[in-house]
Amino acid sequence: MEELKIGLHIHSTYSDGNGSHTHIARSALKAGLDVIIITDHNVWVQDAESYLQKARRKLLVLSGEEVHDNTLSDGKNHLLIFGQDRELSPFGNDPQRLIDQVKRSGGLSFLAHPIEDKLEKFSEKEFSWKDWQVKGFTGIELWNYMSEFKTRSQTIPKALLHALIPHFMALSPLKETLTLWDNLLLSQANPIIAIGGVDAHALHKYLGPIRITLYPYEFLFRTVTTHILAENKLTGSLNEDKRMVYSAIAQGHAFVAYDLISPAKGFRFSVYNKNGQFWMGDKVQANGGLTFQIRLPRKAHARLIKDGKVIKEHLDREVLTHITSEPGIYRSEVYLEFLGKERGWIFSNPIYAV
Repeated sequence: MEELKIGLHIHSTYSDGNGSHTHIARSALKAGLDVIIITDHNVWVQDAESYLQKARRKLLVLSGEEVHDNTLSDGKNHLLIFGQDRELSPFGNDPQRLIDQVKRSGGLSFLAHPIEDKLEKFSEKEFSWKDWQVKGFTGIELWNYMSEFKTRSQTIPKALLHALIPHFMALSPLKETLTLWDNLLLSQANPIIAIGGVDAHALHKYLGPIRITLYPYEFLFRTVTTHILAENKLTGSLNEDKRMVYSAIAQGHAFVAYDLISPAKGFRFSVYNKNGQFWMGDKVQANGGLTFQIRLPRKAHARLIKDGKVIKEHLDREVLTHITSEPGIYRSEVYLEFLGKERGWIFSNPIYAV
């Protein structure tokens, strides 16, 4: 398998972002990404998909959409859509119908920033997901970097610190979102895939005549990413590479990483049984015994979680192994010290033992 690093939840000048597709792609290539999926609000930018290459580095640029009901003042129920074959914003006023239309168009649907806080001191609303009767969505945005800014920046001093020195801001996905994910995994009939996004806009602010850009694209692309285990390296065939990327996401062959604190490339969460080796997103037979393994690029604090509860953890090790024959939904979390605090580093999609 080939590991590819993806930047998700990105806005351009086609909606409320401040960068062109070209500028965004160049920033992503500089930041070391392999793929970006640009998801402007209620607009699908057709014919924008392409490659950008410099020397041996290649970036695949894909176009998705972030849809919500723009007739509502609160703007809730934002849905990230990848891999569709048509514009889907006309269905934004009915979340279930929208999810159904995504399926019909061959796409993937993710509840964007499902839990979010207000930032009242700066008149910033919260845009949490509200319609919990919906079924059939692909997954959730487990970690949204700019949504976390609202939670961590409730006072003016903290907001200034995080705006001017952003390395201090992020800690991990919200605890409430992690709990929500575990509950969805246990209650929904279909797997619920977790992704991580940055919600990039490259905010322009003015200090008198001086314009500064807060959280520019290149910086954000070095923070929260989604790593996938794909079949191959990018081939240069747009249709084949799109299929490969979306297939890996749909199967849950992916993990969310905060690459700013340390490169997460090389992380693996797998399980062995009598039939061989299986990866994140796979379903395996528990009878006959299972050997789970978390393998890290460096020593860190690793947790193995079953059905929402920590069942094993190691501090300052590169490998965690667990032998069991119990069915359940197993996932892993990894934490790392950075700037004086333990911060979330890696959050894997589950392995389903039945």
